[in-house]
Amino acid sequence: MNKGVFITFEGNDGAGKTTIMKLVKEELENRGYEVVATREPGGSAIAEAIRNLILDVNNTKMDARCEALLYAASRRQHLVEIVLPALQEKKIVLCDRFLDSSLAYQGYARNIGVEDVLEINRFAIDDTMPDRTIFLSVSVETGKQRMDSRGEKNRLDLEETDFHNRVRQGYQNLIEAYPERIKVVSAEDTVQVVFENTLKEVLQVISKYE
Repeated sequence: MNKGVFITFEGNDGAGKTTIMKLVKEELENRGYEVVATREPGGSAIAEAIRNLILDVNNTKMDARCEALLYAASRRQHLVEIVLPALQEKKIVLCDRFLDSSLAYQGYARNIGVEDVLEINRFAIDDTMPDRTIFLSVSVETGKQRMDSRGEKNRLDLEETDFHNRVRQGYQNLIEAYPERIKVVSAEDTVQVVFENTLKEVLQVISKYE
């Protein structure tokens, strides 16, 4: 690799990001690539501690701006400890959620404002952006069915359907705003089909830096 490659996975809750990303990591490693798979919020000890605070079902009184700031803080620590070192070593970094999640969830669904949330995160990420973002597209209804089947839920999983509809619309706005970076893959198909379609997008961007 001529440089590290940063690829993020986005989607509504229940889109299957974690499953698909795991399969992509395994396939890339089978092909000889060095891959780091991580997630947000979390990925490092401090960032995981912030994740637990954010997603705790007992923290229902959390203010929307407090939530946005905590996500940004977790993101900064995760970048410094995990993402940036891996990219400097010219590895492929696969990340389950990144900046777009904050823009869709807090900026749009929480009605804080996309620009305000973007400004908070500009300070956190210091111009670090993904080379490619894979948006796994699934209906809110399908996502809810999958979440229900998972059993235990976090604080955001417990939000009403209207909230998840706003998240989906927030993502749609981002897809339209950044069509070169964000590529949409339908997540309504079987896991194998979604994996194969996602892998094509991932290999396409990796090929640019070989």
